[in-house]
Amino acid sequence: MSGSRKPLALQWARIGTAFLPFADAASAELPLSRLLRLSLFQISVGLAAVLLTGTLNRVMILELHIPAWTVALMVSIPLLFAPFRALIGHKSDTHKSVLGWRRVPYLWFGTLLQFGGFAILPFALIIMSGDTRGPIWYGEIAAALAFFLVGIGMHTTQTAGLALATDLATEETRPRVVALLYVMLLLGMLIASLLFGALLADFSSKRLIQVIQGTAELTLVLNVIALWKQEARNSAKTALDNVHLTFSQTWQKFAAEGRTIRLLVAVGLGSAAFSMQDVLLEPYGGQVLGLSVGQTTGLTALWATGALCGFGFAANQLGKGADPHRLAGIGTVAGIAAFSLVIFSAPLQSISVMRAGVVLIGFGSGVFSVGLLIAAMALSQSNDSGLALGAWGAVQASANGVAAMLGGGLRDLTGSIATRGGFGEALSGPATGYQFVYHVEIALLFATLVALGPLARRVTTGPTSNNAPKFGLTEFPT
Repeated sequence: MSGSRKPLALQWARIGTAFLPFADAASAELPLSRLLRLSLFQISVGLAAVLLTGTLNRVMILELHIPAWTVALMVSIPLLFAPFRALIGHKSDTHKSVLGWRRVPYLWFGTLLQFGGFAILPFALIIMSGDTRGPIWYGEIAAALAFFLVGIGMHTTQTAGLALATDLATEETRPRVVALLYVMLLLGMLIASLLFGALLADFSSKRLIQVIQGTAELTLVLNVIALWKQEARNSAKTALDNVHLTFSQTWQKFAAEGRTIRLLVAVGLGSAAFSMQDVLLEPYGGQVLGLSVGQTTGLTALWATGALCGFGFAANQLGKGADPHRLAGIGTVAGIAAFSLVIFSAPLQSISVMRAGVVLIGFGSGVFSVGLLIAAMALSQSNDSGLALGAWGAVQASANGVAAMLGGGLRDLTGSIATRGGFGEALSGPATGYQFVYHVEIALLFATLVALGPLARRVTTGPTSNNAPKFGLTEFPT
C-alpha cells in the first residue's frame, strides 16, 4: 500500500469503528460473519415476541371478541416462565452428555418448542373464531398451550444462545458481543412489527394464519442457521463425574448485600409499570382511536425505535459517569410523561399524540432497564454475575407477567363498570377501562421513584477521567 493510501485506510478504519460500534466485537475466535450468523436466534425471538404480545392480542380482543383478561393470561404465560431462565442456564452449564455439547441441545429443543407452539396456534384461532362446531373453550386451551410452548422455546433458545455467545467470545470482547445480541433482539422486533404491519394491512383470518405459519417456518430456518457448526464438542466439559456448585449458597451471599432487596423491588415495580399495558396498547389504538391492524402493529415498531434511542442515551450517559440509579429515575420520569400522552390521546382523538407516547414508553423503558441492569452488575462484583443477572431477569419477567394479567383484568372490570354508568356519563366510553390501567401504571412509576431514591448517589457531572471505567454502546452487558 502506498504512503498516501495508508493514512486514508487508517482513517476509514477509525470511522468504521466509530459508526459501527460492534465492529470491534469480532475476534480471531469469533469472526464478525460468524457472530452475525449466531445472532439470528435473537431475530427469531423478536419475531415471536411481536407476534404474541403485539399482533395477536389485538386480533383476539377486537376481531375474535375474546375477553381481555383471557388474552392477558395467555400473553403472560411466556413471561411467567422467564424466571426459570436461570435454571435453564445452569442446566446448560452443567449438561452431561457423551456428545460433548452443552448449548446446542437447548438451542435445538427450544427451536422445536417455538415451532410446535406456532404450529398449534392457527387451529386454536380457528376454533376460537367460531368457524367450527366444537366448543370455543377447546380453542382457548389449545391457544394457551401454544403460547406456553412458544414461551418455553423463546426463553430456552435465548438463554442457551447467549451462553453460547459468551463461550465463543474472548473475555475482552464478551461485553460487546452480548451487547450486539441485545440490539439484534430489538432490531428483530422492529423488523417484525413493520413486516407484520405490512402483511396484515388488509386483514383477514386466512392472512393471519399464513403469517403465523410463516413465522414458524422462519423461526426454524433462522435458528438452524444460527447454531450450525457454532459449538465445538468438548467431552471434558460434559463428563458425568463433573461436580458443580448449587444456587442456594451463592444466593445467600447475594441477598446479604444491603442494597440488593431494594434494587430488586425497584426492578419489580418499574417493570410492572412499563408492562401492564403490553396487551392493551394495540387494542386501545384500535378501539378508541380507530386504527387498523396494520397501524396498531406499527405501534410496536415505534416502541422498539424508542427503546433503541433509550439504549443509546443510557450508554452515552453511563460513558460520562452517570449514576445508574439516577439514570433509571430519568427513564421512570419519561414513563410518567409517556402514559400521560397516551391518556390524553383519547379526548384529543390524536393519533400523533398516541404515537409520541408510545415512542416515549419505549425510551423510558429502555433507559430504566439499562440503568438497573448496570446496578445489578455492580452488585455482582463480589458474587456470581450470572446469579445477579438471573435475579434481575427473574424479577423483571415475573413482574411483567403478573402486570400483564392484572392489566387485562383491570381493563375488563373497570370497562364493564363504566359502560353500565358506574362512573357517570362522562366516563362511560370504551377508553375508561384502558385509561384506568394507565393511571395505575403512573402510580407504580411514582412508587418506583420512591424505591430508587435511597439508592441514588450524588455524582459530579462532566466527562470521566482517563482512568475511569469506560461505558459505551459496545460495553453494554445483558
